[in-house]
Amino acid sequence: QNEKELQDVVKQQEEKMLQLIDKSGEVTRLKGEVSQLKRLLQHAETEAKVLREEMRGQEPKVDAAYVQERVLLWQEVDKLRLLLLEKEDENLLLSDKY
Repeated sequence: QNEKELQDVVKQQEEKMLQLIDKSGEVTRLKGEVSQLKRLLQHAETEAKVLREEMRGQEPKVDAAYVQERVLLWQEVDKLRLLLLEKEDENLLLSDKY
């Protein structure tokens, strides 16, 4: 009977471990989604900022090529900022892991 009880306890512990692994995977997936959403938000904010700056004080007829160039430059800045955020996220994950 003790052996059966011990087997039941071991089985319960294994089930709990599997649940924790599933939850850990879900947390990792959600962190990835949050990171992606942060990047998308940053991208949209960058484009909006560029357009606001270009439209402020400008005449109604704005050179589209100039605005496009400015958007591309801000996107490059945004990419660098995103790389920094990704590295910070990786560092957080590593520090949480260890």
